[in-house]
Amino acid sequence: MRLLTWLHRWWGVLFCLLFAMWFASGIVMHLVPFPARSADHFAALSPIDPGGVVHGPAEAIAKSGIVDVLRIRLVGRSDGPIYLISGPSAARALRASDLGDGKVGSERVAQEIAIAYARACGLDASHARVAGLIAFDQWTVSGEFDSDRPLYRLALDDGSGTELYVASTTGAVVLVPTLKASALNYLGSIAHWLYPTVLRQHRLAWSALMWWLSLVATIGGSLGVIIGLLRLSAAGRRAAPAYRGLQAWHHRLGLAFAPFILGWIFSGFLSMADGGSSSSSRADARSLAGAPAWDRPQLDQPNQVSAASREIEWFALAGKIYRRERVGLEEQRLSLAVPETGAASSPRAFLRAEEIDPAAKQLSDDCGHVSTVGADNPDGAKPALRDAPVFRIVCGNIWYEIDGSTGALLNRLDPSHRTYRWLFSRLHTLDFPALQSRPLLRTTVIVALCLCGLAFSLSGVVLAWRRLRASVG
Repeated sequence: MRLLTWLHRWWGVLFCLLFAMWFASGIVMHLVPFPARSADHFAALSPIDPGGVVHGPAEAIAKSGIVDVLRIRLVGRSDGPIYLISGPSAARALRASDLGDGKVGSERVAQEIAIAYARACGLDASHARVAGLIAFDQWTVSGEFDSDRPLYRLALDDGSGTELYVASTTGAVVLVPTLKASALNYLGSIAHWLYPTVLRQHRLAWSALMWWLSLVATIGGSLGVIIGLLRLSAAGRRAAPAYRGLQAWHHRLGLAFAPFILGWIFSGFLSMADGGSSSSSRADARSLAGAPAWDRPQLDQPNQVSAASREIEWFALAGKIYRRERVGLEEQRLSLAVPETGAASSPRAFLRAEEIDPAAKQLSDDCGHVSTVGADNPDGAKPALRDAPVFRIVCGNIWYEIDGSTGALLNRLDPSHRTYRWLFSRLHTLDFPALQSRPLLRTTVIVALCLCGLAFSLSGVVLAWRRLRASVG
């Protein structure tokens, strides 16, 4: 018991400020999340100029040199229509007019793209200017922006201090932070995740630091609970309080909120684990696509571009090539690019379950029939379009989730990843169905629990300070 007490005491001296910072910053980051990658690239697109589409998608794929193409997009941009060809091994942008390099090659084009995006989103772009071409900064240091670098950073100089980040590789607007959100994130996510650029740019070092800190914090918190329960039991036998004064408050708060505090710190530790499986997901994406015949002459029909289209995408699924045409933010037309006898090729909004079944057989012989994940399922992946279905394929103990609007593989979940997702979402962000359907109640519960955790941690800070002062004295 004496050893446990000594360990917990000095563990608290080292970690009480960290616990307090985690709980305080957790409140801020819940209310003001870290600027997320923009999911709405559509607003930055111009209507596709049919006259600028001289070459078809098959020609663009052949020119790209990419041998494992899974999808190709034709988008409207201020400098003309652009093909974006992508596969697991590479991605390229080519101009639809002459199949030349389609990267954003000038500040002028980047500014035109940003202004079009801002106006489409109702933002004031009258003072937009290019602030620089950057490799990364505080908001784009994450690896999810690697395929977009370098990035054009543009300032709108509006009342909100809005900035837009344009990917030089594709012309997509990938991030739209505001001055207020950025400032508050220094008190929220950046403090919470120890996320300053100087550390975060070293990904392995940052990940290792966070992993060890959260693990050691979990162990220290567990020691406190053990000591608290032992003291409570001993006090009951003596019919006397275990502690007095501030130590009593620290003891009571620690025991009362032990399930939340330990669950929160432990799930934070879990968040540093790899919740995905990128290499196997890429292989599965190739399997779902099958062996599409991208050189079919029927694909090269550039004259079939509607003047209202802003994006046309061709993607492979179960060896077939589908064509999806987006004409609005939540509106698209989907059909088979090369109609087959007896196949459902009439335009509609989304894929059907019977079209996913053949793709499932490409994955494994033990795959069951496709099911649809309900929109109210808190553990379901989110599709590209709000009303699109998400299809789930169960192959043995592996789950695959497919976007019904794009045919893209959203998730590959084995039992360990499903457990990870459940534990993190439930314990760390309280994504319980009953709370998810009541966002105000969920926010109230999260803030209240974090305030209790903060009070517990601050009591530990004072006790730690007293211990240090007594030791030095």
